Formats: sequence, C-alpha cells, structure tokens
Amino acid sequence: MPKNPVVYSTDANWRPQNESKEQATPSKQGTVYVQRVTKGRAGKTVTLVKGLVGNLKQWKKDLQQHCGAGGTVKGDVIEIQGDHRQKIADLLQKREIKVKFSGG
Repeated sequence: MPKNPVVYSTDANWRPQNESKEQATPSKQGTVYVQRVTKGRAGKTVTLVKGLVGNLKQWKKDLQQHCGAGGTVKGDVIEIQGDHRQKIADLLQKREIKVKFSGG
C-alpha cells in the first residue's frame, strides 16, 4: 500500500506521486503548418493545423471560437471547417508560435 493514498485533494499544488513537474509542463512548441484541403471531402474546404503541442482538444476549441466554425481532432491534426488559414495564422502568431503555410 502506498504511503500517500490520497486520490483527491482541494490543494491546487497537489499532484499524484507518479506525476512529476516535467511531465506536467508542455514541451517546446515548434513550427506549425497550416494547410487548406478539399480532396476527399465532397468539395468542402477544410483547414488542417499540424504540429501543435499540448492539449489538442483545447487548441481545437480555441481555433473554432476564433474562426466561428466547426472542427475536429484526428490523430495529431486539427481540422477546422472552411478556409481559415489567415485567421489561424494570425492567432498563432499573436501567441508567438511560428507558422508556415503548406499545400495549395
């Protein structure tokens, strides 16, 4: 039996014993690639965002709200409905993330 069997705490700084601070901090963000795609989507345009680090579901939510569009996470790629490359690039650059456009 572990010495500290606490499974819940109201202390904001509490972490389980097996979770270190290094695991909790996200790794350094590299270049993010933003691409517009229509192939295989019945002619609908989708903006793909590749290379984001961290909680992709939270990133998706932020991008959806910023663009006013729907979206999803598939693997390590975020898909936002419509052509929103410039809006997404502007948002990421405000957060000091390097952005490159790829594809057509």
